[in-house]
Amino acid sequence: MKTKSIKQNITFDAAPEEVCQLIMNPKAHSAFTGSEVTMSTKINGKFRVFDGYCSGYNIELVEGKKIVQAWHFEEEGWPEDHFSVCTFVFEKLGKKTKLSFTQTGVPEHKVDALKDGWKNYYWEPMKAFLML
Repeated sequence: MKTKSIKQNITFDAAPEEVCQLIMNPKAHSAFTGSEVTMSTKINGKFRVFDGYCSGYNIELVEGKKIVQAWHFEEEGWPEDHFSVCTFVFEKLGKKTKLSFTQTGVPEHKVDALKDGWKNYYWEPMKAFLML
């Protein structure tokens, strides 16, 4: 299977710790996605988001700075035993945060859909949630 990577940079009007918590805190994550979320805060701890559509485990966690997770997607064409690796790096820019996101190991035929998915189901809802 051929794989590719996705790289996206997003700026949020919030501190890095606040943006990081939107991903790692299950209540906050559930609030901005409108879905059921379970999220471990331990290395090798498991997570499930979007009512189980995505699941995986934590590889590296540096609070307010970096999250590295293995992600599996329950959808047609995604191999049953395959995980992509998502890296979220948070950088303080004055009163804002630059999130540098990289997802490696994405099945080639899923790249375009996932690029849009991150924007539509994560970055934009996260920005809207932070404005509440």
